[in-house]
Amino acid sequence: MDAVSPDSIGRFLTVGDASEILNISADEVLDLVRSAELPAIRVGSPRRWRIERLALEDFIAGKYEEARRMGLWREIAAAS
Repeated sequence: MDAVSPDSIGRFLTVGDASEILNISADEVLDLVRSAELPAIRVGSPRRWRIERLALEDFIAGKYEEARRMGLWREIAAAS
């Protein structure tokens, strides 16, 4: 599969696209979707998961924020 670039994709991504962007397996993406950590919808026949590109970008930004907060928490805990 070719690398996925923002210019080459539309509004919705497949599970495969999201797994390539996140560099994780498709099963891991499905776990995130099923746990509602990563918002997605089912469309088409057969009903396949689609992830809105902006939702994936928000998910990634949230993970960066989570990592930043954990780093600050560790700094505070180490200083105590």
